[in-house]
Amino acid sequence: MTTKMMKIGLLFLVALLSTGGQAQETDADVTELVTKNMEFMMSLYREIAGSSDDNVFVSPLSVSSALAALSAGAQGATREQTLRGLGLDPLNADRIPELFQKLQGEVKLDQAAAIFARQQAVVETPFAEQIKTYFGVDVGKADFTNAQASQSAISDYIKSKMGGKVREAVGTMDPQTVLALVSAAFFQGNWELPFSANYTQEERFFVSKYKIVQVPMMFRDDRFYLAYDPEVKAGVLKLPYQAGAAMLVILPDKDVDYTSVDEVLTAQRFLGWVKKLKKTKLEVQLPRFSLDQTYSLGKVLPTLAISNVLESTADLSGVSKEPGLRLSEVLHKAAIQVKETGNMAGPTGSQFGGSTPPRLSINRPFLFVIYHEATGCPLFAGRVVDPSKM
Repeated sequence: MTTKMMKIGLLFLVALLSTGGQAQETDADVTELVTKNMEFMMSLYREIAGSSDDNVFVSPLSVSSALAALSAGAQGATREQTLRGLGLDPLNADRIPELFQKLQGEVKLDQAAAIFARQQAVVETPFAEQIKTYFGVDVGKADFTNAQASQSAISDYIKSKMGGKVREAVGTMDPQTVLALVSAAFFQGNWELPFSANYTQEERFFVSKYKIVQVPMMFRDDRFYLAYDPEVKAGVLKLPYQAGAAMLVILPDKDVDYTSVDEVLTAQRFLGWVKKLKKTKLEVQLPRFSLDQTYSLGKVLPTLAISNVLESTADLSGVSKEPGLRLSEVLHKAAIQVKETGNMAGPTGSQFGGSTPPRLSINRPFLFVIYHEATGCPLFAGRVVDPSKM
């Protein structure tokens, strides 16, 4: 298949997701933005997951939105490379702020983002106003030469914006830091088909051949959307949330290493899974878990072809006329709580005519993507290796 054909196929799948099966107008540029965000999302997730054998949780939309906001103040090669790394270079650069504003107006993500400049830098007012209006990104100052002061400034910002939903503590900043990009996102949705706490019980979760932990396992029997990918050897389960979001759970077969699924998680494959989902009677067991992760992405971005903005040759003159301005730190925090969230009488078996449907027990490491159904836009991506750990 040619690159052109793959691109057309990807756009076609996104268009199907965006319309929800209805004939309605879709902004072609917004559709393209979603498509490109998916490519960046999967690449970012794969890079983070590939450097860890632990739980992973990240909001690629939050990260890419913050980087796109910063690019609005970049010039020349710095701007071009950043947009190219994000996959947004085919778009009209002047329209990108407006498109992110439209997209974020749709998804209503619980997030915060800010650009912290060193104390003596004077941030250009037009830039600060633009990124606040279109991206919801704030501008702050921090005394990076004082480790405690800079940590407090960023921690206080996260606390004030996220209200304790994510851990606000940050690590020590390099005293030579000039500019820091900080983003945080949180998710706790209400299930469209809630689990009942009355049926949650401690059960085994097989972290590996050598490690088994006891975790609270939720239970629900209903009609769920399910698919199977024989090439990847993984089952795919859709768990819908209220307000238009859904979790796509990817459960590798028992004899399959979850890292092999990490490596092939692409936008094309994700969209293919969504398209193949079929409704079926099913008993589902899902661990109750919480994740709260922090990542320093300064070393990750160059692997995603975003490096110029991090170098001394960066041109961020639209951000500030401060000489030597470059992005020194990229800090991302993401948290999620997955629990029963809802009231129901619990399973009876009678809804299936007395028969017992197949059971899907998610009792070993799995991946998941939380996405906005109307636009097809991925909001979060994660991996649960051990649900007993945050």
